[in-house]
Amino acid sequence: MRNARSLLRGLRTPALLTGIVLSVVCAPLYAAAVLYKPFVLASQTTGNMKTTVATVSAKLKAAGFDVVGTYSPYPSATVIAVTSTALKQAAAKTDFGAFGAAQRVTVTRVGRQLQVSYTNPQYMANAYQMKASLKGVAAALRQALGAKRNYGVDTGLSAADLRDYHYKWLMPYFSDRLTLATYYNHAKALKAVETALAAGKGGVTKVYRIDLPGGKVSVFGVHMTHECSGDRYIMSRVDFKPLRSTGHLPYEMVVRGDSVYALPAEFRIAINFPDLSMLGSNSFASIMCAPGAIKKALTLAAGSSPSSDY
Repeated sequence: MRNARSLLRGLRTPALLTGIVLSVVCAPLYAAAVLYKPFVLASQTTGNMKTTVATVSAKLKAAGFDVVGTYSPYPSATVIAVTSTALKQAAAKTDFGAFGAAQRVTVTRVGRQLQVSYTNPQYMANAYQMKASLKGVAAALRQALGAKRNYGVDTGLSAADLRDYHYKWLMPYFSDRLTLATYYNHAKALKAVETALAAGKGGVTKVYRIDLPGGKVSVFGVHMTHECSGDRYIMSRVDFKPLRSTGHLPYEMVVRGDSVYALPAEFRIAINFPDLSMLGSNSFASIMCAPGAIKKALTLAAGSSPSSDY
């Protein structure tokens, strides 16, 4: 009885009572947290690559998306980069939301089948710390192409985990962006990037360019071809699961104001391959040369000269 009375007296303590009430109320909220995965499998077919790409592109355009670039990083894959008014407006609301201004729709041959997939807009919105959830964009893609299953990570990541994401201790966060070059103004920065990409500096060429509302932010999707930095080199080592993560491509460069930025490979690759092991075959260790090579290639593609410490 004495212990029971002590417990009852403790329950009258405001702080303790508040803690108990909050734990009871909040427990279901934590249990119901939505987990996101980076890619969505829309459909699988045994059709022809060229015909399937044309069909998918037509569906995207009919759904109100703008196809801003299409390329084949290697023979078994085609990437269709799309944007929309909603995407550009959402991207413009956040300082570096431009990294999420394009969604990637992919057609990848695996054996006899073609996998039609796309990046999960809500996953990317959280990874790139955008103010908008892109829920409407996700619904539009689902309506246009279908959605059989989400994939790319076993258990998924919560919005909070994505907004504070880094692969391992001492690895970069989204805020640890690379400044590739700085120019006198935005127009000169854009011209330098366009010129360098047209010349294929660093083995990098343009897939698309999207200009955001306001006139001071643009994002380029780029195709990289050199060993270590190249799309094909990297994907041949890390994209090995039955459902391919082709939508990791292409890499982005953002011109914001007078400067050109990119995401470090340790973040940009990891956010699309969060389950990738650190060591062993098909691991980050298998592309150890990539971070430095990508930084060097993108610096050249920004019209600048890499420093001697690459």
